[in-house]
Amino acid sequence: MGQATNSILMIRPINFGYNEETAQDNHYQIKDSIIKNSNESAQKEFDNMVKHLRQNGISVHVFQDDENDYTPDSIFPNNWVSFHENGDVGLFPMYAKNRRLERRPEVLEFLESEGFTISNIVDYSSAESENKFLEGTGSMILDRENRVAYCSISNRSNEDLFIEFCEDFEFTPVLFNSFQSVGDKRLPIYHTNVMMSVATDYIIICLDSIDDKKQRKNVSDFINGSGKKLIEISENQVESFAGNMLELLNENGESVLVMSKSAEDSLNENQKNTIINYSRIVSCDINTIEVCGGGSARCMMAEIFLPKK
Repeated sequence: MGQATNSILMIRPINFGYNEETAQDNHYQIKDSIIKNSNESAQKEFDNMVKHLRQNGISVHVFQDDENDYTPDSIFPNNWVSFHENGDVGLFPMYAKNRRLERRPEVLEFLESEGFTISNIVDYSSAESENKFLEGTGSMILDRENRVAYCSISNRSNEDLFIEFCEDFEFTPVLFNSFQSVGDKRLPIYHTNVMMSVATDYIIICLDSIDDKKQRKNVSDFINGSGKKLIEISENQVESFAGNMLELLNENGESVLVMSKSAEDSLNENQKNTIINYSRIVSCDINTIEVCGGGSARCMMAEIFLPKK
């Protein structure tokens, strides 16, 4: 089982904008940055990213969102759904009420119409009634080859649900707490995929955000035990979404690391050179999406590992 795929789902927004509900604990959303015509700007950034990915040999399946519900964050599908090589689909409980509307059967029907096979749906969304949340591959970083899952606990990443997912999908759970500085406080990072990314040959992570030394050592030990190269990034680089990256494969099976322009610009030469040893960097300017939505390139892509019909 490989770590990376060639196929991704992306959802083109129709109501993108600053989401008051998610801003409670997503400190990467900048209220003062509310941009006039933010949906129009986000659509342009989205279309350019899709075009750029396709030019780089990635198979992008675009689902067009509609006006049926108000879903300002529908551009970030990896939080509510995950697709697995055995035909399983995971559906996940969402912290913000208006994000729960993003879970749509039409999206799964669309993928089946694109030739993918869905054999089983594992639905955790009923946990919302107990105020327990686990936001997909935002909450969990999956090392698919070593069957290890990493999760930073937050409002959106419940420990019990994470353990349940790991039992269902056969991953070894690695739990920790990661923080960011907001004013003079250390507050939980809302999604693990902001501070960590797992690729085939390397793992990019901000170990400095794990304040507890025992937890930090445990995470480092798992990474070193996986045989992957550890690439550390700083908390400042996390602010530029340098942890929010995703490895994909182009049509020739070569490794491509997708990130935003702000993430690439934040990397130093040494970090870039290490990445380039393994992957080609593909970056896109998605500034509106980052500052209004508080998410970046990785959040916009749901990897499709489903078998083809």
